Amino acid sequence: MKFECIKSKFSEAVSMAEKITGKNLTLPVLSCVFIEAKNKNVVVRATNLDLGIEIVLPVKIEKEGVAAIPGQILNNFLNQSVGDKGVVIESVDGNVKIVSDYGNTVIKSLNTDDFPTIPKIEGGKGFKINSKEFIRGIKAVWYSSAISSMKPELSSVYIYSNEDGLVFVATDSFRLAEKKVKMKNMKDFGSVLIPVKNIPEIMRVLESSQEEVDVTISKNQISFSFSGVYLTSRVVEGVFPDYKQIVPKEHKTRVTALKQDVAGAVKVATIFSDKFNKISIKAAPKEKLFEFATKNADVGENTTKIEAVIVGEEIAINFNYRYITDCFQSIESDSLNFDFNGLTRPLIIRGASDNSFTYLVMPINK
Repeated sequence: MKFECIKSKFSEAVSMAEKITGKNLTLPVLSCVFIEAKNKNVVVRATNLDLGIEIVLPVKIEKEGVAAIPGQILNNFLNQSVGDKGVVIESVDGNVKIVSDYGNTVIKSLNTDDFPTIPKIEGGKGFKINSKEFIRGIKAVWYSSAISSMKPELSSVYIYSNEDGLVFVATDSFRLAEKKVKMKNMKDFGSVLIPVKNIPEIMRVLESSQEEVDVTISKNQISFSFSGVYLTSRVVEGVFPDYKQIVPKEHKTRVTALKQDVAGAVKVATIFSDKFNKISIKAAPKEKLFEFATKNADVGENTTKIEAVIVGEEIAINFNYRYITDCFQSIESDSLNFDFNGLTRPLIIRGASDNSFTYLVMPINK
C-alpha cells in the first residue's frame, strides 16, 4: 500500500474513526484504524462491534493495499506533527511509514485478517433528515435514558415517525423526555431503539455534517450516510414502554415562571441538598408563592422564592433536583409551565410557548 493525500483531510478522517475504535483483549485489532487504498480512494474504517464507521477520501494511489494501524497512536501523531501539506503513507515490512516535508515516521501495524467487516444495511426502511435537526431531537432526550443495561429498552433512545415528523423519547422509569421534530413528507419507518452508549459518538459524527443525512433502518442496525461518511450502530431488539398512558392529560396546579429564575433558584437550593438530592417545591396560589427548599443536617438549609403565575390547588411536593435541572437545556422557551397533578402523580414540565418538548418527573417520598 502506498498513497499520497492532504494531511488535514486524512487527519480529520482518522480523528473521527479513532473515537469509535474498541478495546478488546481477545481482538486487539479493534483498537486499530483500518486503512484500505483502492480505486483512487482511501477508506478509513473503525469499529467497536457496537458502532462502525467508514470514511472515503479521494487520494493519489501508487499501490493498492490495506493496513491496520493503532488508532490512538496514529491520531495523536497526525494531530501533533508539524505541517499541513501532503503526506505519503506506505506499508513497509509490516509497518506503516508516513513521509512529509518535515520528517519520516514509522508506526507498527497489526495483522489485518482479523479486522471485522462493517455491516451494510440492505433493503431497510429509510428517510432523509437535516443532521442538526436529528441531533436536536437526540440531545433533547438522551440524558433521560437508564444507565444500567438491565433493561436494554430503557438504556436506549426510542425514535418513531408520526404524521408530522420524528418523535424522540427516553426514560429511566423515574423521568421521561419526549421531543417532537417536525418534518415534511416523513415516511413511516415504524420505530427504532438506539443504545444510549452509542449516542455520544453518533452525535459527534453527525455534527461534522452540514447537509441532509440518509438514515436507513433494519431489524438489527441503523446507518447514517453523508459526504463519504457511513456510520452504523447496533439497535436494541425490544419493546419500549407505552409511555403515553402515564402522561397526564390534565393538571390540578399550573405554575408559569421564567426559566432563568427557576434555574437560579434550584442552583442555590442544591448547595444545601441532602444525599437523596431532595428539593421541596411549594406552589400556593393565594399567597402567589412559588418556592424551592432544601435542607441538609450537616450543611444548613435554604428557601428561595421566585415570581410566578399560579393557577389551581396549593401543593408541596419533593423531587430529585437533578431530574428537574436536566431538562432546562432542552426547552427553548424563556418561560416554563409546571403542571402538578397531586402528591403521587408525575410533574410535567414544558416550555410555555413550545409544546414540542414534554418532560415528566416522578416525585420522591424520602
